[in-house]
Amino acid sequence: MRIVFSNYRCLFMTLIAVAWLASALDAAEVAVPDFRNDVIPLLTKLNCNSGGCHGKSTGQGGLKISLFGFHPESDHAALVQEGRSRRILPAAPERSLLLRKATGQIPHGGGRRLAADSEEYRVLYRWIAMGGIGPRVDSPVLEKLTVSPDREVLAPETQQQLTVTAHFSDGTQRDVTRRAVFESNDAEIADVDANGLITTQSGGGLFAVMVRFGDKIAAFEGTIPYDRASIGGTAPSRPAGELSTIDEQLWRQWERLGIEPSPPATDAELIRRATVDICGTLPTAAEVQAYLADERPNKQALLIDRLLERPEYAGYFAQKWAAILKNRGGGYATSKQRAGTALFSAWIRDSIAANKPYDRFVAEILTATGSQQQNPPTIWYRSIRTPQEYVESIAQAFLGVRIQCAQCHHHPAERWSQTDYYGLAAVFARIGRKQGFADSEVPTNEIIFVKREGTVRHPRTNAVIAPRALGGPVFANSRFDDPRRGFTAWMTSANNPFFARTMVNRMWGHFMGRGIIHPIDDARSTNPPSNPELLDALATGFVESGYDVKQLIRTITASRAYRHSSTPLPGNRGDKQNFARFYPKRLTAEVLLDGMSQVLDVPTVFVGTPGKFPLGTRAIDLPDENVPLNFLDVFGRPGRTSACECERSDEPALAQALEIVNSAEIQRKLTAETGYAAQLAASDASHRENVQEIFLRTFARPPRGEELVAAVEFLEATEDRGEAYRTLLWSLLATGEFMFNH
Repeated sequence: MRIVFSNYRCLFMTLIAVAWLASALDAAEVAVPDFRNDVIPLLTKLNCNSGGCHGKSTGQGGLKISLFGFHPESDHAALVQEGRSRRILPAAPERSLLLRKATGQIPHGGGRRLAADSEEYRVLYRWIAMGGIGPRVDSPVLEKLTVSPDREVLAPETQQQLTVTAHFSDGTQRDVTRRAVFESNDAEIADVDANGLITTQSGGGLFAVMVRFGDKIAAFEGTIPYDRASIGGTAPSRPAGELSTIDEQLWRQWERLGIEPSPPATDAELIRRATVDICGTLPTAAEVQAYLADERPNKQALLIDRLLERPEYAGYFAQKWAAILKNRGGGYATSKQRAGTALFSAWIRDSIAANKPYDRFVAEILTATGSQQQNPPTIWYRSIRTPQEYVESIAQAFLGVRIQCAQCHHHPAERWSQTDYYGLAAVFARIGRKQGFADSEVPTNEIIFVKREGTVRHPRTNAVIAPRALGGPVFANSRFDDPRRGFTAWMTSANNPFFARTMVNRMWGHFMGRGIIHPIDDARSTNPPSNPELLDALATGFVESGYDVKQLIRTITASRAYRHSSTPLPGNRGDKQNFARFYPKRLTAEVLLDGMSQVLDVPTVFVGTPGKFPLGTRAIDLPDENVPLNFLDVFGRPGRTSACECERSDEPALAQALEIVNSAEIQRKLTAETGYAAQLAASDASHRENVQEIFLRTFARPPRGEELVAAVEFLEATEDRGEAYRTLLWSLLATGEFMFNH
């Protein structure tokens, strides 16, 4: 009984102490910290609930709280009730583990996070002293976060202080600058410190600062004009006459930033650039000569029209979309996949060749039903099978949103929640399959249909979630409805904020080497477009054209940005966002291999399953990635396991250099008895004539004077004529000029 009495006396004294402290705090007019609006943001500011600390899925050091505090109720239980309730001690707040670890008084894996004399410490101390009260029902809800200024033109090597204001449901506003988290998207242009002070660097450009407080996010957008005096550039000279809508937006950006655009590319550069970008193919020597001799003022527009009608255009872009749509041939337990992937690949190619409107192309895939043998779009469901795959593939491929994070927690840099994620998953919850092989990793000949029932539950609350769009409406889901149709109608609507913008940004990125939003499938408020007006103009034109992809390509290739030289000037050398010059792009693995085959006049032999592909099959025409060839893998062929174009790698690697030097495939092409090298060796033409043809064939331009002299001298100095031409061809194929589109 003495022990029980002692415990009650301790509790009684604690309550008296808490009551006395509350009275003292009230007397001093000190606000009692609110767990949701004061404590959680402070833990975020201190990085405690980040993905690298206690906010990761397994927690850290025995403490697991939600990422960035999106679930305050569970966070309160973890801090107050778990760990034998030792993390906070209201009777002696300074003895709380929460404070002792954060101040470094006892060992802490995260190190010292705050000082005992800081405002942050005092907030946590007061909250603990008041009993560690949890989220209150009557607490005002954070509705909006604003940052001031929200955009500004700044000079190089200057500073700008941001002010962050939180707007609550009770109409109150609070300056939360010291409690907010700041992050720059490009520290090389401008950095930001923990208190929101921006420091610009010496160069120019565009940048954004993400601001987070609680569960809300805002963004500051900064513009730093280039200092022409320091870089030696000149002011952009606006061309005379009326500009197209696209060129007008480009010029406004260049004038605003003081960027000097590069001069127009040469005709030789343009025919190679456009032919590679549209057809994935090098122009022939005859095509180059004809284009250079053409004196018509509209010859570039005529060139684009011709390229868009070539079968290589459909084949090249079909391969691009087959990768995005994960038309995968590898990794399956059955050997009968090739027929299916070839069927889907052919359907994509035929749709592109016919210039099927983009909205219809997407709708036919997402709403497909029936036999995979008779309705090829249903083959999309061969690789896309789980709720996770539905959500992430659709969001990334067609809406330009990376929503993967929201599967487990609220997206850390955008508004998407788990409810948004699983609401989109519910759109496809009633997809049924029959007549497949249950023991196969992926059934081969399924029939896709809509089941009468099918639900998705929230993983945390277990509540059934209705099918709905991202940030959009809920769709009808009776047994007579197909939610996919409602979703597709919403997505392809002219008013959709994602669909058209994502496609034009994807195509702009294909032709320009960089998206207006970059990465091209990561649209969010904290990753703003480098030229919003340009993106909107392209999207508006695309919708008004009836989602005409060929017309979109004509618009992009007619722009001044596409027709610029890739040679930088002093006034745009540092530009990497505003398209004041053409950004060189390394040829993709398939285009590079086909280009070598075209130059050397020796086709690649592709091994199929079973047998071989017909001789003359090009890499851009392969139906899937399950065709073994080391060259393609080394140069970044994607595995088609993701809807992200980032899966295709164009980064340089040592293995690529070794492949150029040691590739058995390149050696076979160089030494083939009927190949181009052998034809040159047996030719009666002079070395000078042959070199001129080689350069047209390889670089789509005549050799410069010094190149012609050096090449002829080399050929004349080599006794073995065949070896001389093989060496010359190999050396040209290994150059950056050949391996890049510029």
